[in-house]
Amino acid sequence: MLSSKYSRTDLAVELFDPDSNQLPKGIRRKLRKSSVCSITEIIVDDMVAGIRIGKSKGRYITIETDRLSAHPQDFAEQSSNISDELSALIPNKERLLVVGLGNKSITPDALGPLSASRIIATRHVTKENVGSELSGLQLNSVSVLSAGVMGQTGIESSEMIYAICEKVQPTCIIAIDALACSDISRLGTTIQITDSGISPGSGVQNRRKELSKETLGIPVIAIGVPTVVDMHSIVHSITGTAPDKHLPNMMVTPRDIDKLIERTAHLLAFSINRTAQPNLSNEDILSLM
Repeated sequence: MLSSKYSRTDLAVELFDPDSNQLPKGIRRKLRKSSVCSITEIIVDDMVAGIRIGKSKGRYITIETDRLSAHPQDFAEQSSNISDELSALIPNKERLLVVGLGNKSITPDALGPLSASRIIATRHVTKENVGSELSGLQLNSVSVLSAGVMGQTGIESSEMIYAICEKVQPTCIIAIDALACSDISRLGTTIQITDSGISPGSGVQNRRKELSKETLGIPVIAIGVPTVVDMHSIVHSITGTAPDKHLPNMMVTPRDIDKLIERTAHLLAFSINRTAQPNLSNEDILSLM
């Protein structure tokens, strides 16, 4: 296991040496590849194993690809890989609630709200008012929420989501959020999907109340991309030594963060729309986003 004393990370894959086959009891790792992505799945089989590594029981799927801020020529295949991994974790797509977590006013934290703004909401669509372009299609019910942050709303995201769940009765929640990593090479190149839920802000030591099946009573699938890394983690990663305790710490984000957030939000939203509405073609989805 890698040292996490100087590292802040939301990525389960960063907790283990990729070159070692020795994993703690109760932890398994599976590797697979596609033509455009490398996929690592970390499975935490029990609560005790999860406590040892600071993660909840569940599956943590890491998709590694080229820089997400670039215009990928293999967008369709990337989104297909993401959609396939996401679909495998969702037990029931009948009524989905997609939640964008984060602060839309702060670019590195805007991934959730921007992605949510491109999700195709269908809960309000009925047989009586469906548009001609969607006529005859079997659509799953999708509701969308951008929860904001407590500093803007005065309300915990978890409180807002719990109240909406009582009314909407979703069968599953998909939560989108920006993440933190400890390896600078994963910044803007990695997507993590997990069925263990999410604690917003945990990677930057601003942990809010957990969103999970345990707290909400329904499966919570979290998907995110690391957009920040802290300076102490960079120093430790490059030098292998402890950073000077007098060195001010700060969160570092890529120079092309605007492009990263814009293009990644488009990719995640498209992938989630493909997952939620398998009866829509790619062209239909793009026209409705």
